[in-house]
Amino acid sequence: MRAQMFDTDLIALEESLTRFAYSLSSNSDDAKDLVQDTFLKALTCKGQFENDTNLRAWAFAIMRNTFINNYRRNIKHATTFDSSDNQFLINSRPDQVSVESAYSAVEISRKIDSLESEFRIPFQMHTSGYKYKEIAETLGLKIGTVKSRIFFSRQKLMESLKDYHR
Repeated sequence: MRAQMFDTDLIALEESLTRFAYSLSSNSDDAKDLVQDTFLKALTCKGQFENDTNLRAWAFAIMRNTFINNYRRNIKHATTFDSSDNQFLINSRPDQVSVESAYSAVEISRKIDSLESEFRIPFQMHTSGYKYKEIAETLGLKIGTVKSRIFFSRQKLMESLKDYHR
């Protein structure tokens, strides 16, 4: 694909990329930033685009991955550590964390760790943001097996943590 044709086709995707960005971020300014980041990455990596492939799918994949990476980066930066002897992880402002919720998080983590590895690993990967397909490829399982193991993990956790339902 010629460079000018690539640029023209990419610009033609702006409206649909903007809609997709808004569906991801639910914020107009963040959506505009995401579209701009996507265009920058697509133009920077133009040489990696293979002719006779779907430019639209490629641009949408760049946008989705950029959004996920930004989300993970923002969560990481928003996480602070308490300097007390307990040193537990706090993902929100300190005035919003109660003693009960800190205890609940520790108990939930213990229950997750007590699952058999065949259920625990796919469940933890899913809660870490991996897609079903990525989990299936990584673990060498069928996608249906991954979905059922995550479902059964949720069921087991709900049963063992029924005292924590609100």
